[in-house]
Amino acid sequence: MCKAAGAPRQSLNPHPPGGYAHLVFDCMDTIARSSATHDLGDRILKVNHAGEHGAINIYSGQLFMARLTAPGLVDELKAFRSHEQRHRSIFWAELRRRQRPRCRSYWLCGFGGLVLGLITGLLGSGAIAATTVAVESVVLRHLQQQLVALQGSDPAAVAAISSIVAEEQQHHDHSASHVQAGTLWSRLLSPIVSASTEAVIWLGMRR
Repeated sequence: MCKAAGAPRQSLNPHPPGGYAHLVFDCMDTIARSSATHDLGDRILKVNHAGEHGAINIYSGQLFMARLTAPGLVDELKAFRSHEQRHRSIFWAELRRRQRPRCRSYWLCGFGGLVLGLITGLLGSGAIAATTVAVESVVLRHLQQQLVALQGSDPAAVAAISSIVAEEQQHHDHSASHVQAGTLWSRLLSPIVSASTEAVIWLGMRR
């Protein structure tokens, strides 16, 4: 049936003028934000992987010395090291899935961790426990910040990070039970170890 003369003709273009351009820009913005989020997730996973390598070496150094200076902590240190080895494997598996390399600070973390472990292990049980508390306090704070930053945008990274939090908290709490507030090692080591841990994380997060 013919339309009445003079009736307005409907446009065949379902999008208003500029609709395609807006659609393209929206898609580009979404891709850019997604890329930025995954880049952040990649860097966090790299730093965490390197940090776990450092922690393994801290416990290895402490174990080497603790057999003489703190035999009562040997079994605990072995258990903590096995946890960190599992954590390192979790982050490495996710990095490999993403086809990402290790963090550039990986070997620095390992060497620094071993030196710290040997020195604090030589100083005995109080120094060993104070070191774990200081390191884990910084690590736990960063893990929570990472989870907030990646929540809803990088579920694989969130799952990897979430899987280690409980054991890291256990390391902190268990070691804190060996440390008396205000002791020499607590006052001396805590600020040094905390600052060193923060510096390593900061260095690893830089491009």
